[in-house]
Amino acid sequence: MKRCWIFAPCFLMLSMTLVAQEAQTAPEEPSDMKRIFDGKSLEGWDGDSRLWSVKGGAIHGETTPDNQANGNTFLIWQDGGTKDFELRLSFRCNATNNSGIQYRSRHIIEGKPRNPWVVRGYQHEIRNESKMPNVAGFIYDEGGKRGRICLAGEKAIWNDDGKKVTGQLITAEEWPKLFKLDDWNDVIIIAKGNHIQHFMNGRLILDFTDATPERALLDGKLALQLHAGKPMWVEFKDIRIKHFE
Repeated sequence: MKRCWIFAPCFLMLSMTLVAQEAQTAPEEPSDMKRIFDGKSLEGWDGDSRLWSVKGGAIHGETTPDNQANGNTFLIWQDGGTKDFELRLSFRCNATNNSGIQYRSRHIIEGKPRNPWVVRGYQHEIRNESKMPNVAGFIYDEGGKRGRICLAGEKAIWNDDGKKVTGQLITAEEWPKLFKLDDWNDVIIIAKGNHIQHFMNGRLILDFTDATPERALLDGKLALQLHAGKPMWVEFKDIRIKHFE
């Protein structure tokens, strides 16, 4: 009982610092979005041909015990950047490993990268899990030092004093009702300047402002990840993008 009295006030103070946000739905899809995957080939994309293919109208990435990735490897879009943009796509994967959608990222060709398709930068995490915080949608600093920059469910800002969470966008109880295990899920990423939003199945799940000029990424490559380690598969389809002026 004594331990409960000690920690309860601290818990209440922490809870009061988070402002619950009303559920926000995704904006209507712009009519002028460009499809960047034709559903038939990997034209316009570059990656390890041992691991990436097209199956059933989707980009299919897969590693096996006999066909492994030498470090994290990526399928890189060749025909544009991700300065200010809106990206929409659908994904599904198995639960043995994780994947990601890289944006505003840099293709690493100098030094001795593990393979020719290494990128570093912001990553929209892809997972087939329903228990927060290890779910799809958080921003990971691929190849960087900040790790999980902003978690799914958070409204946050990162400035010179570090990260500050200012709001809660979805709860752990709500997530399993939103996310579709073992099925297709729809992702929207909108980035304008240093402000980034992630939507999952039509609902805002992450709102992040990177207010650190020396760290904030404002442009770069778009890429899809196959993670090193345990054999896995991931698929992406209906990939379209709009660039803002």
